[in-house]
Amino acid sequence: MISLRQLRSFVAVYEAGSFTAAAAREGATQSGMSQHIKQLETELGAALLERQGREVAPTVAGTLYYKECLEVLKRLDAAGHGVVGNSVRGAIRIGLMPTFTRSLLAPALDKFLAAAPGAVISVIEAYSGVLTEMTQKGELDFAVVPAFEGATGVSQRLLVRDREMLVRAKGRHRGHLKPVRLSELGPLKVVLPGKQNTRRRTIETYFSTNAVTVAQRLDLDAMMGTLQFVAAGDWVAILPFVMMLADLDDGRFEIRPLDAPPFYSEFVLIEPSRKVMSPAAALFAGLLKAEAALAQQVFRKRIAGNAAGSRRKGG
Repeated sequence: MISLRQLRSFVAVYEAGSFTAAAAREGATQSGMSQHIKQLETELGAALLERQGREVAPTVAGTLYYKECLEVLKRLDAAGHGVVGNSVRGAIRIGLMPTFTRSLLAPALDKFLAAAPGAVISVIEAYSGVLTEMTQKGELDFAVVPAFEGATGVSQRLLVRDREMLVRAKGRHRGHLKPVRLSELGPLKVVLPGKQNTRRRTIETYFSTNAVTVAQRLDLDAMMGTLQFVAAGDWVAILPFVMMLADLDDGRFEIRPLDAPPFYSEFVLIEPSRKVMSPAAALFAGLLKAEAALAQQVFRKRIAGNAAGSRRKGG
Protein backbone atom coordinates (compact mmCIF):
# COMPACT_ATOMS: atom_id res chain seq x y z
CA MET A 1 0.00 0.00 0.00
CA ILE A 2 1.33 3.41 -0.96
CA SER A 3 2.08 5.59 2.06
CA LEU A 4 2.03 9.35 2.49
CA ARG A 5 5.72 9.19 3.39
CA GLN A 6 6.48 7.64 0.01
CA LEU A 7 4.55 10.37 -1.79
CA ARG A 8 6.36 13.11 0.12
CA SER A 9 9.71 11.48 -0.58
CA PHE A 10 8.98 11.22 -4.31
CA VAL A 11 7.86 14.85 -4.54
CA ALA A 12 10.98 15.99 -2.66
CA VAL A 13 13.34 14.04 -4.94
CA TYR A 14 11.48 15.16 -8.07
CA GLU A 15 11.71 18.83 -7.05
CA ALA A 16 15.27 18.75 -5.70
CA GLY A 17 16.66 16.68 -8.58
CA SER A 18 18.77 14.52 -6.27
CA PHE A 19 18.38 12.17 -3.33
CA THR A 20 20.97 14.10 -1.30
CA ALA A 21 19.20 17.46 -1.60
CA ALA A 22 15.79 15.87 -1.03
CA ALA A 23 17.00 14.10 2.10
CA ALA A 24 18.35 17.37 3.49
CA ARG A 25 15.03 19.10 2.77
CA GLU A 26 12.98 16.38 4.44
CA GLY A 27 15.33 15.78 7.36
CA ALA A 28 15.80 12.17 6.28
CA THR A 29 18.66 9.94 5.17
CA GLN A 30 19.59 9.46 1.54
CA SER A 31 19.24 5.70 1.86
CA GLY A 32 15.80 6.12 3.43
CA MET A 33 14.65 8.34 0.59
CA SER A 34 15.96 5.88 -1.99
CA GLN A 35 14.15 3.02 -0.27
CA HIS A 36 10.85 4.94 -0.28
CA ILE A 37 11.13 5.60 -4.01
CA LYS A 38 11.95 1.95 -4.77
CA GLN A 39 8.93 0.81 -2.74
CA LEU A 40 6.71 3.31 -4.54
CA GLU A 41 7.92 2.24 -7.99
CA THR A 42 7.33 -1.39 -7.04
CA GLU A 43 3.79 -0.63 -5.90
CA LEU A 44 3.05 1.26 -9.12
CA GLY A 45 4.88 -1.13 -11.41
CA ALA A 46 6.56 1.76 -13.21
CA ALA A 47 9.84 3.63 -13.09
CA LEU A 48 9.32 7.20 -11.91
CA LEU A 49 12.91 8.45 -11.87
CA GLU A 50 16.02 7.76 -13.89
CA ARG A 51 19.27 7.75 -11.89
CA GLN A 52 22.02 9.81 -13.55
CA GLY A 53 24.95 9.63 -11.18
CA ARG A 54 24.17 11.81 -8.20
CA GLU A 55 21.24 13.41 -9.98
CA VAL A 56 17.89 12.08 -11.09
CA ALA A 57 15.52 12.93 -13.93
CA PRO A 58 11.83 12.10 -14.07
CA THR A 59 10.42 9.64 -16.56
CA VAL A 60 7.26 10.50 -18.45
CA ALA A 61 5.33 8.46 -15.92
CA GLY A 62 7.15 10.27 -13.12
CA THR A 63 6.10 13.68 -14.38
CA LEU A 64 2.47 12.62 -14.64
CA TYR A 65 2.55 11.04 -11.20
CA TYR A 66 4.21 14.13 -9.69
CA LYS A 67 1.28 16.30 -10.78
CA GLU A 68 -1.17 13.88 -9.19
CA CYS A 69 0.88 13.80 -5.98
CA LEU A 70 0.77 17.60 -5.74
CA GLU A 71 -3.01 17.52 -5.81
CA VAL A 72 -3.10 14.86 -3.09
CA LEU A 73 -0.70 16.78 -0.83
CA LYS A 74 -2.55 20.06 -1.38
CA ARG A 75 -5.88 18.44 -0.51
CA LEU A 76 -4.39 17.05 2.69
CA ASP A 77 -2.93 20.46 3.52
CA ALA A 78 -6.28 22.13 2.87
CA ALA A 79 -8.02 19.56 5.06
CA GLY A 80 -5.65 20.41 7.89
CA HIS A 81 -6.48 24.10 7.60
CA GLY A 82 -10.18 23.23 7.45
CA VAL A 83 -10.05 21.46 10.81
CA VAL A 84 -9.32 24.76 12.55
CA GLY A 85 -11.76 26.70 10.35
CA ASN A 86 -10.78 30.09 9.00
CA SER A 87 -8.82 31.07 12.09
CA VAL A 88 -5.86 33.32 11.31
CA ARG A 89 -3.74 31.92 14.09
CA GLY A 90 -0.40 30.19 13.91
CA ALA A 91 3.05 31.18 12.68
CA ILE A 92 3.86 32.22 9.12
CA ARG A 93 7.12 33.06 7.37
CA ILE A 94 7.12 35.52 4.49
CA GLY A 95 9.97 36.43 2.14
CA LEU A 96 10.21 39.92 0.62
CA MET A 97 12.71 41.81 -1.49
CA PRO A 98 13.91 45.25 -0.32
CA THR A 99 11.61 46.66 -3.03
CA PHE A 100 8.64 45.69 -0.87
CA THR A 101 10.02 45.94 2.65
CA ARG A 102 10.87 49.61 2.15
CA SER A 103 7.47 51.09 1.34
CA LEU A 104 4.71 48.46 1.40
CA LEU A 105 5.62 46.25 4.36
CA ALA A 106 4.84 48.67 7.20
CA PRO A 107 1.20 49.45 6.28
CA ALA A 108 0.46 45.81 5.38
CA LEU A 109 2.04 44.59 8.60
CA ASP A 110 0.15 47.11 10.71
CA LYS A 111 -3.19 45.98 9.24
CA PHE A 112 -2.27 42.30 9.57
CA LEU A 113 -1.38 42.54 13.26
CA ALA A 114 -4.65 44.36 13.94
CA ALA A 115 -6.71 41.77 12.03
CA ALA A 116 -4.86 38.67 13.28
CA PRO A 117 -3.72 39.21 16.88
CA GLY A 118 -3.38 35.45 17.34
CA ALA A 119 -0.90 35.02 14.48
CA VAL A 120 2.88 35.23 14.59
CA ILE A 121 4.64 36.51 11.49
CA SER A 122 8.31 36.45 10.52
CA VAL A 123 9.48 38.49 7.54
CA ILE A 124 12.74 37.55 5.83
CA GLU A 125 14.35 40.14 3.54
CA ALA A 126 16.50 38.77 0.74
CA TYR A 127 16.94 38.88 -3.01
CA SER A 128 15.00 36.76 -5.47
CA GLY A 129 17.36 33.79 -5.80
CA VAL A 130 17.50 33.18 -2.07
CA LEU A 131 13.75 33.65 -1.64
CA THR A 132 12.95 31.25 -4.49
CA GLU A 133 15.21 28.57 -3.02
CA MET A 134 13.68 28.98 0.43
CA THR A 135 10.19 28.73 -1.06
CA GLN A 136 11.13 25.56 -2.95
CA LYS A 137 12.28 23.99 0.31
CA GLY A 138 9.06 24.96 2.06
CA GLU A 139 10.85 27.30 4.45
CA LEU A 140 8.53 30.17 3.47
CA ASP A 141 4.74 30.29 3.20
CA PHE A 142 5.21 32.64 0.26
CA ALA A 143 7.63 35.15 -1.17
CA VAL A 144 7.47 38.06 -3.61
CA VAL A 145 10.05 38.12 -6.41
CA PRO A 146 10.39 39.46 -9.96
CA ALA A 147 8.50 37.39 -12.52
CA PHE A 148 10.64 34.56 -13.90
CA GLU A 149 10.36 31.45 -16.07
CA GLY A 150 9.36 29.33 -13.10
CA ALA A 151 10.94 26.65 -10.93
CA THR A 152 9.96 23.09 -10.16
CA GLY A 153 7.96 22.89 -6.96
CA VAL A 154 6.95 26.56 -7.00
CA SER A 155 3.71 28.10 -8.25
CA GLN A 156 3.36 31.80 -8.96
CA ARG A 157 0.73 34.44 -9.58
CA LEU A 158 1.00 38.12 -10.47
CA LEU A 159 1.09 40.55 -7.55
CA VAL A 160 1.74 43.85 -9.33
CA ARG A 161 2.96 45.27 -12.65
CA ASP A 162 5.03 48.30 -11.75
CA ARG A 163 6.69 51.16 -13.67
CA GLU A 164 10.47 51.47 -13.50
CA MET A 165 11.86 54.86 -12.50
CA LEU A 166 15.06 56.82 -12.96
CA VAL A 167 16.30 57.79 -9.49
CA ARG A 168 19.04 60.37 -8.98
CA ALA A 169 20.00 63.05 -6.49
CA LYS A 170 17.79 66.11 -6.55
CA GLY A 171 19.85 69.16 -7.41
CA ARG A 172 19.98 71.30 -10.49
CA HIS A 173 17.56 68.96 -12.30
CA ARG A 174 13.96 70.08 -12.69
CA GLY A 175 12.29 66.96 -13.97
CA HIS A 176 10.91 65.40 -10.80
CA LEU A 177 7.97 63.06 -11.58
CA LYS A 178 8.14 63.86 -15.30
CA PRO A 179 8.70 61.06 -17.85
CA VAL A 180 12.26 60.73 -19.16
CA ARG A 181 13.92 59.09 -22.16
CA LEU A 182 17.25 57.70 -20.97
CA SER A 183 18.81 57.79 -24.43
CA GLU A 184 18.60 61.61 -24.33
CA LEU A 185 20.47 62.01 -21.02
CA GLY A 186 23.92 61.24 -22.31
CA PRO A 187 26.37 58.76 -20.76
CA LEU A 188 25.06 57.58 -17.39
CA LYS A 189 26.84 56.32 -14.30
CA VAL A 190 24.48 53.58 -13.15
CA VAL A 191 24.26 51.60 -9.93
CA LEU A 192 22.94 48.15 -10.82
CA PRO A 193 22.00 44.97 -8.93
CA GLY A 194 24.54 42.15 -9.22
CA LYS A 195 24.68 39.98 -12.34
CA GLN A 196 23.00 37.07 -10.57
CA ASN A 197 19.95 39.27 -9.88
CA THR A 198 16.93 38.82 -12.18
CA ARG A 199 16.42 42.59 -12.40
CA ARG A 200 19.95 43.13 -13.70
CA ARG A 201 19.18 41.22 -16.89
CA THR A 202 15.94 43.10 -17.58
CA ILE A 203 17.56 46.49 -16.99
CA GLU A 204 20.53 45.70 -19.24
CA THR A 205 18.13 44.50 -21.96
CA TYR A 206 16.24 47.79 -21.75
CA PHE A 207 19.51 49.72 -22.08
CA SER A 208 20.71 47.74 -25.10
CA THR A 209 17.42 47.85 -27.01
CA ASN A 210 16.82 51.57 -26.43
CA ALA A 211 20.24 53.07 -27.20
CA VAL A 212 20.98 54.02 -23.59
CA THR A 213 24.63 55.01 -23.20
CA VAL A 214 26.26 53.89 -19.97
CA ALA A 215 29.62 55.40 -19.00
CA GLN A 216 30.12 53.40 -15.79
CA ARG A 217 28.43 50.53 -13.99
CA LEU A 218 28.61 49.80 -10.29
CA ASP A 219 27.31 46.47 -8.97
CA LEU A 220 25.71 46.98 -5.59
CA ASP A 221 23.35 44.42 -4.03
CA ALA A 222 22.55 46.59 -1.04
CA MET A 223 19.42 48.64 -1.52
CA MET A 224 19.83 51.10 1.31
CA GLY A 225 23.46 51.56 0.34
CA THR A 226 22.39 52.20 -3.26
CA LEU A 227 19.99 54.94 -2.22
CA GLN A 228 22.52 56.61 0.06
CA PHE A 229 25.17 56.51 -2.67
CA VAL A 230 22.85 57.90 -5.34
CA ALA A 231 21.61 60.68 -3.03
CA ALA A 232 25.18 61.82 -2.38
CA GLY A 233 26.53 62.06 -5.92
CA ASP A 234 25.97 61.95 -9.67
CA TRP A 235 25.18 58.26 -10.03
CA VAL A 236 21.69 57.06 -10.95
CA ALA A 237 19.66 53.91 -10.30
CA ILE A 238 16.71 52.24 -12.00
CA LEU A 239 14.17 51.25 -9.35
CA PRO A 240 10.48 50.25 -9.22
CA PHE A 241 7.93 52.90 -8.31
CA VAL A 242 6.65 50.91 -5.31
CA MET A 243 10.09 51.14 -3.75
CA MET A 244 10.26 54.91 -4.11
CA LEU A 245 6.70 55.60 -2.97
CA ALA A 246 7.78 57.08 0.38
CA ASP A 247 10.39 59.30 -1.31
CA LEU A 248 8.19 61.27 -3.69
CA ASP A 249 8.21 64.38 -1.52
CA ASP A 250 11.24 64.03 0.76
CA GLY A 251 13.45 66.31 -1.36
CA ARG A 252 16.43 63.95 -1.68
CA PHE A 253 15.67 62.35 -5.04
CA GLU A 254 14.53 63.21 -8.50
CA ILE A 255 12.22 60.33 -9.47
CA ARG A 256 11.08 59.99 -13.08
CA PRO A 257 9.27 57.22 -14.97
CA LEU A 258 11.22 55.75 -17.88
CA ASP A 259 9.46 56.57 -21.13
CA ALA A 260 9.68 56.19 -24.91
CA PRO A 261 9.31 53.32 -24.35
CA PRO A 262 7.97 52.87 -20.82
CA PHE A 263 9.64 50.14 -18.79
CA TYR A 264 7.59 47.84 -16.57
CA SER A 265 8.52 45.06 -14.18
CA GLU A 266 6.19 42.35 -12.94
CA PHE A 267 6.43 40.98 -9.43
CA VAL A 268 4.89 37.65 -8.55
CA LEU A 269 3.87 35.89 -5.38
CA ILE A 270 5.42 32.41 -5.25
CA GLU A 271 4.52 29.55 -2.92
CA PRO A 272 5.34 25.84 -2.61
CA SER A 273 3.27 23.92 -5.17
CA ARG A 274 2.59 21.09 -2.73
CA LYS A 275 0.99 23.31 -0.08
CA VAL A 276 -2.13 25.39 0.37
CA MET A 277 -1.68 28.82 1.87
CA SER A 278 -2.88 29.04 5.46
CA PRO A 279 -5.59 31.59 6.35
CA ALA A 280 -2.98 33.78 8.06
CA ALA A 281 -0.63 33.71 5.07
CA ALA A 282 -3.52 34.34 2.68
CA LEU A 283 -4.59 37.33 4.76
CA PHE A 284 -1.14 38.88 4.64
CA ALA A 285 -0.79 38.17 0.91
CA GLY A 286 -4.10 39.94 0.32
CA LEU A 287 -3.05 42.95 2.37
CA LEU A 288 0.25 43.18 0.51
CA LYS A 289 -1.54 43.05 -2.84
CA ALA A 290 -3.94 45.78 -1.65
CA GLU A 291 -1.01 48.03 -0.68
CA ALA A 292 0.56 47.45 -4.09
CA ALA A 293 -2.73 48.44 -5.72
CA LEU A 294 -2.82 51.64 -3.63
CA ALA A 295 0.71 52.43 -4.80
CA GLN A 296 -0.47 52.13 -8.40
CA GLN A 297 -3.27 54.57 -7.64
CA VAL A 298 -0.67 57.04 -6.39
CA PHE A 299 1.30 56.50 -9.60
CA ARG A 300 -1.73 57.25 -11.75
CA LYS A 301 -2.50 60.38 -9.75
CA ARG A 302 1.00 61.80 -9.32
CA ILE A 303 2.95 60.49 -12.30
CA ALA A 304 0.48 59.68 -15.08
CA GLY A 305 -1.38 62.95 -14.43
CA ASN A 306 1.88 64.86 -14.51
CA ALA A 307 2.79 63.28 -17.85
CA ALA A 308 -0.58 64.19 -19.36
CA GLY A 309 -0.15 67.79 -18.22
CA SER A 310 3.31 67.96 -19.77
CA ARG A 311 1.98 66.71 -23.13
CA ARG A 312 -0.78 69.34 -23.11
CA LYS A 313 1.72 72.11 -22.43
CA GLY A 314 4.05 70.77 -25.11
CA GLY A 315 1.24 70.75 -27.68
